[in-house]
Amino acid sequence: MEWQPSQESLRTLAACLKDSLSGFNKTAQKNAEAMLAQAKSSPDINNYLAYIFSSATPQPGLEFSAEDWHLVRSAAGIMLKNNVKTNFAQIPESSLSLVKLAIPMGIQDKNSQIRNYAGNIATELIKRGGLYSWPDLLPELLKTLSNEAGQFSNEAQEGAMAAMAKICEDNTKMLEREHQGQRPLNFLLPKFIEATKSPLPKVRAQALTAINVFTPRKSQAMLNSIDDLLQQLFQLAHDPVADVRRQVCRAFVRLVETRPDKLLPHIQGLVEYIIRQQKSDDEDLACEAAEFWLSVGEHENLWQALGPYVNQIIPVLLECMVYSPEDIAMLGGASDDEDEEDREEDIKPKFAKKTLTRNVNGEAASTDAGQNGNAYEKLADMDDDLEDGEIDDLDAGDENPDERWTLRKCSAAALDVFARDFGGPVFTSILPYLQINLKHEDWPYREASVLALGAVAEGCMAVVIPHLPELVPYLISLLEDPEPVVRQITCWTLGRYSAWAAELQDPAQKNQYFMPMMDGILRKMLDKNKKVQEAGASAMANLEEKSGKQLEPFVGPIVQQYVLCFQKYKDRNMWILYDCVQTLAEHIGPVLARPELCNQLMPALIERWQRVGDQSRELFPLLECLSYVAMALGDGFAPYAEPIFARCINIIHQNLEQSIAATNNLNFDQPDKDFLVTSLDLLSAIIQALDNEKAAKLVSSSQPAFFELLSFCMEDPADEVQQSAYALLGDCAKYVFEQLKQYLPSIFPILLKRLDLDNILDEEIDSGFSVVNNACWSAGELAMQYKKGIAPFVPELLTRCVEIITNPRVPKGVNENAAIALGRLGLDNAELLAPHLPSFAEEFLNSMEEVDPAEEKATAFRGFSMIVGQNPQAMETVLLHFFTSIARYRDLKLRTPVKQELHEVFQNVLNIYRQIIPQFNDFIAQLDPQDQAALKANYAI
Repeated sequence: MEWQPSQESLRTLAACLKDSLSGFNKTAQKNAEAMLAQAKSSPDINNYLAYIFSSATPQPGLEFSAEDWHLVRSAAGIMLKNNVKTNFAQIPESSLSLVKLAIPMGIQDKNSQIRNYAGNIATELIKRGGLYSWPDLLPELLKTLSNEAGQFSNEAQEGAMAAMAKICEDNTKMLEREHQGQRPLNFLLPKFIEATKSPLPKVRAQALTAINVFTPRKSQAMLNSIDDLLQQLFQLAHDPVADVRRQVCRAFVRLVETRPDKLLPHIQGLVEYIIRQQKSDDEDLACEAAEFWLSVGEHENLWQALGPYVNQIIPVLLECMVYSPEDIAMLGGASDDEDEEDREEDIKPKFAKKTLTRNVNGEAASTDAGQNGNAYEKLADMDDDLEDGEIDDLDAGDENPDERWTLRKCSAAALDVFARDFGGPVFTSILPYLQINLKHEDWPYREASVLALGAVAEGCMAVVIPHLPELVPYLISLLEDPEPVVRQITCWTLGRYSAWAAELQDPAQKNQYFMPMMDGILRKMLDKNKKVQEAGASAMANLEEKSGKQLEPFVGPIVQQYVLCFQKYKDRNMWILYDCVQTLAEHIGPVLARPELCNQLMPALIERWQRVGDQSRELFPLLECLSYVAMALGDGFAPYAEPIFARCINIIHQNLEQSIAATNNLNFDQPDKDFLVTSLDLLSAIIQALDNEKAAKLVSSSQPAFFELLSFCMEDPADEVQQSAYALLGDCAKYVFEQLKQYLPSIFPILLKRLDLDNILDEEIDSGFSVVNNACWSAGELAMQYKKGIAPFVPELLTRCVEIITNPRVPKGVNENAAIALGRLGLDNAELLAPHLPSFAEEFLNSMEEVDPAEEKATAFRGFSMIVGQNPQAMETVLLHFFTSIARYRDLKLRTPVKQELHEVFQNVLNIYRQIIPQFNDFIAQLDPQDQAALKANYAI
């Protein structure tokens, strides 16, 4: 019997969907949300959602206005998509059949937003069930799109193409892959190219959108269709609709990487076309066009083709770098806002964590929201994974131009790329513009000139340097410009030229340029405008990076200014302030441990540490900052270490529990992995920084048990968590081995599993290699400390390390760390490795060739040589290579204990071979003369 809805259930569900969007009755909204959550468990919920979604008007008995009914349908569509996404395997086939009947009705709906929702549900069904779980979908969409019998409305054709574009975006590889001897894209791509000839602008634009999913990919379908596509792109270049031309520009941008050979013969026409589009009043189109310069300018070979046109392109870029009147209105003019609290939506800075890796030396429908603005915002909240068209972009274009990618920014980035490509001629091209506009009475022209000067800094430094003695003092004067935006960009530009000032050797010049630059930037960190503060802090971090230890004489005033910033800054700017502190700590190191500095800085950091909650994202940069400070202070960090260490343990414990809860219950959200990563990294820094006895005490007193938590992190599904966990494991092996030792029987199996390349070689990205890298490093450190105790694990460690150093896909750094671990295993277990020496000797020697001769290399070579001593005959085919490595080993004359021990082992091995090779001197004579001389000079042979 065909399914029919219960009128009472239908009425209740529709009312809940409407109430869930109520921005005015919070109680009704909360009750509705609870009822919807409960309704998810009903086996018929998706039937009802599909029924509501596909009903263009309310059924008799459902009293809703047209506007409210649209919201109910929208909410049903979003809930239906989310159900498919999170619970596809549990949806009965009968319900899926009803959903698949509702989607084509939605795709043909008169309302563009409903059509978009339908497309989103369709692509989610394909994504979860596979292409052949709904084999009729693509043929139906193509039939609607072609409209050969004229039976489909314009809306239906637009909806079909939009749905197809979404399916392409979300299922790219599935469409490219071979199914039953055919690749769907081979059939689809020509259909899309044909659809770009549609009389309907939205169809043309969406067809190009679908095509542009595949233009960056070197598929057979694109190879077969490229000439037809290019011919049609040149036709569409003159399309009257800006959205179409925008997609044309995007296609040209993406073809730069995949088919530059096809674009090169048309470069003059493309330059003229892109310039025209960049001058468009439509900023989205103009920005898409400007992306072309970025793409070509960064192409290894194609950029030279722009050489003859640089003098045509640069003036357009400069023109587009001036704030538009609309942008100026959004900026809000001059404002002293230092005392205003940040809005929560403003605090969205990116957390660019420095990855802890141990090296060998360690993108909307248009609907008037009217009075239902809150409802539309609530629609957004209902969807945990918004896609195009699911809500109106009510705020699109209203955000601050400083916080979005704009034509201005894109043009400046293109100027930067051109400067790096063409150097001096670019500065020559902008010099007349700078001379006219740097002192312009209208601030937007001053600002754009300073921006241009900063943009060319990297590429044109050599030709700008003669002008800097005049330019830098003027830029420093602009730090007092009445317009905050000018002060802001001036900070950025001074930061770009800070390397020049830092490298001045003449003390008089240093006082004339570097000191005023640093003083001016530091003063702007306490500007009355928060964005200027941010720009000043960013410039200061840049200056620190370029100056390094040259800042040591000025560190007192710098720290004093930072402490004032901690007192003054609102939440948003704290993030960049942390970066300033950690960059300072990184570059001046132990200098920061001086009591007069430490006693100022640490109370400011600890005060902020106590204010920031365990669930605040501000913890990420704060924890990273403290990691660098701890390393700089060394044992001077001890007075602050215990509560910080304990809190990191607690944060890790909380997040692991939350992760387990989210895995077992879909109603719980997974925690942000950065809580784990940054806490692990800070624990590593503390363990390294403190005296070993103090570090051991912190580890031993940890509650919950330190190494139990570490074991969970070593098996976390996120690579970045594992990466930090294995770095911490290696540090524990080095500094607190006695506390680690009892946990090794349970930790080693986890470590060995992560060293198995089969776990990562089939992945399309190689992020797993960063984990393997740290796992190899930690294995080497464990071998150094565990000595004979590691023997039960040697056979599998040997197998894993040999697999790594003999696999050509493994990155160089990972290879080197695996080789070092392998060599170190020989220090105390040479007899276990010796029988297997022929399987890794040559690869070990190759891996070691470019490794810096620090302690890691010395201990690895000593262990390897001890293995050789146990099985010298196994080296027959690589013995000359081994002798060459000994002869060329650098820094042995630095007679540290480690180097002395290595020298002795080398001598012993040479003595062994002198005994077993009858004509030893003749054998040595096969080496290069300089290698022979080195052996004779350093060893008694």
